[in-house]
Amino acid sequence: MVKVGKWIAKHKYLIILISILLMIPSVIGMAKTRVNYDILSYLPDTLETIKGQDIMVDEYGMGAFSMVVVENMELKDVQKLEDAYSEIDHVKDVLWYDDVADLSLPVEMIPKDLREAFFKGDATMMLVLFDNTTSSDEAMEALTEMRKISNDQCFLSGMTGIVTDIKNLALSEMPAYVVIAAILCFIVLQLFTDSFLVPLFFLLSIGISILYNMGTNVFLGEISYITQALVAVLQLGVTMDYSIFLLSSYEENKERFPDDRERAMGHAIANTFKSIVGSSVTTIAGFAALCFMTFALGRDLGIVSAKGVVIGVICCVTVLPAMILIFDKSIEKTKHKPLIKSMDRLSGFITKHYKIWLVIFLVLLAPAIYGNSNTKIYYNIAKSLPSTLESNVANEKLEEDFDMSVLHMVMMDKNMDAKDKRDMLNAIDEVDGVKWTISLNSLVGATIPDSMIPKDIKSMLQSDNWELAFVCSKYQSATEEVNSQIAQINDIVKGYDENAMVIGEAPMMKDLEDVTNIDLQSVNTVSMAAIFIIIMIIFKSISLPIILVAVIEFAIAVNMAVPFYQNISLPFVASIVVGTIQLGATVDYAILMTSRYQKERSRGKNKKEAVSAAHKASLESIITSGLSFFAATFGVSAYSKVDMIGSICTLLSRGALISVVVVALVLPAMFLIFDKVICKTSINFLGKK
Repeated sequence: MVKVGKWIAKHKYLIILISILLMIPSVIGMAKTRVNYDILSYLPDTLETIKGQDIMVDEYGMGAFSMVVVENMELKDVQKLEDAYSEIDHVKDVLWYDDVADLSLPVEMIPKDLREAFFKGDATMMLVLFDNTTSSDEAMEALTEMRKISNDQCFLSGMTGIVTDIKNLALSEMPAYVVIAAILCFIVLQLFTDSFLVPLFFLLSIGISILYNMGTNVFLGEISYITQALVAVLQLGVTMDYSIFLLSSYEENKERFPDDRERAMGHAIANTFKSIVGSSVTTIAGFAALCFMTFALGRDLGIVSAKGVVIGVICCVTVLPAMILIFDKSIEKTKHKPLIKSMDRLSGFITKHYKIWLVIFLVLLAPAIYGNSNTKIYYNIAKSLPSTLESNVANEKLEEDFDMSVLHMVMMDKNMDAKDKRDMLNAIDEVDGVKWTISLNSLVGATIPDSMIPKDIKSMLQSDNWELAFVCSKYQSATEEVNSQIAQINDIVKGYDENAMVIGEAPMMKDLEDVTNIDLQSVNTVSMAAIFIIIMIIFKSISLPIILVAVIEFAIAVNMAVPFYQNISLPFVASIVVGTIQLGATVDYAILMTSRYQKERSRGKNKKEAVSAAHKASLESIITSGLSFFAATFGVSAYSKVDMIGSICTLLSRGALISVVVVALVLPAMFLIFDKVICKTSINFLGKK
């Protein structure tokens, strides 16, 4: 590796030229990578709700809808608005009062169910159907056009509106994420480095690696907006260590080779590569564990994040060394004394009073586990957005004016017996929380011959193989009430037609909850097992993996317990991914201290001497690394209005600090208490007992 390092150092200008040229395809790749703003689209294709949505698109030519509430508007003006909506590209149909009765007919004379569906006081509602799925660009473009021609009396609800608002909000915020993270990281680096210029090169090198990572996502076709928002700050936070390792090694090798900077950098690259490969493997393993989720968002986030770490390692040993060598003289001229000096006194105090930290650990263990196990989780995607957004305002209006929240759709066999259809829908009407049902019979009447049914009504509700019915629920999505309601409706429809399906926003969110509850356990198990094996291989020990993983898992439990004691509920995504990411990213702090402890013990020092030396040697690096991770995520958590993103960054920023504290306080105590066990169950621990 030294030869490779020397080659890189010698060809520094070529490296910079190549890195600049590679930015061009990266930018093109970023532009061509589609961003998916619909979380529900990552559900497995095997679910009935997803199959039903595909059938809707294939047979009905529609996949999404919006319920439009119109207040205090003349019926003739509502009809004009309906006609204007119908002219918008990708709006397939608009279902309203005039589809079932003439406007001249008094509202009081239409059937009760239809009257309740379309009118309430001074408000009326129409159902707009789109020709593509909820998160498709076509559906979002159509809804955006609908908003443009609507006035303050119109409120467009539905999942497509929520996804559109997520897109608009994310696009407005994302450019600021990396800027905020970079500024805060720069401040942290100024505290711990001795040059004003070096942090700039660190950030520039990592920025290039982020660009490469986002550009290569074009091979995936699309990525989630959560992945797009998080990966840059995660890559910045977890790969900053590698830059610090390189600079430290370069400074050491400059003392060895004072007259040959390129040779010094060649050795620094070789030393750094060995160090950061071991360090990055655990981080990659943490991200890779997300790929085991049934919910495909985990695979999306896991692949892009793991790829980012690999690219970060490569840039650290190629682009950054080239920058440092080219601007070496400028770096020397801008050196200053580190603002934070030696931490030896703090380290000595911590190791001397290790029993106190052990007692605190034992006291906090039970409440941390309890809080972690009982933290509330929510699955309603709309809840992750500000209440002032158009989609949430519309949802409130829907509930306020019509006492309803969502529509379910029942897809049944077109050739089902007419009496069975009527009995099935009557049974659904009796389910708690069901406001009304609308079917072909309720719109045109059971006695109307098939040939006399208006084509627009028939094509809307009937295909070659299926017939569609709408079920209005007053319960909100992702609540226990609506989940119970869906289960009852599903039992009813299956009793009449085993192939019938209950689909829509709320059924998909119910599936989301069922799928992710399983994923939470499997991902945590896979990540712990993978990192356990890696640590066991690194240290050739049975006991050390148990200690290190247990220490970081304690830090994770403390972190995840905080929302419980704050009485805050977390979005489901945060509860799944944060533990895995925190484990993979911060176990490096424990590995760094353990490596030095192993080295000192093998040199013959007793346990107190070895632990003290390891703690003093690693404390500053651990704090710098943890604060860099904190800085990269804290700013985003404070700035973002999207709770899916803000909550994850809040947990990661707090988790980084908790991991630093736990590793700095608890891990030395573990070494001192279990030293005999570690020596007996590990290779290369040959010192005094």
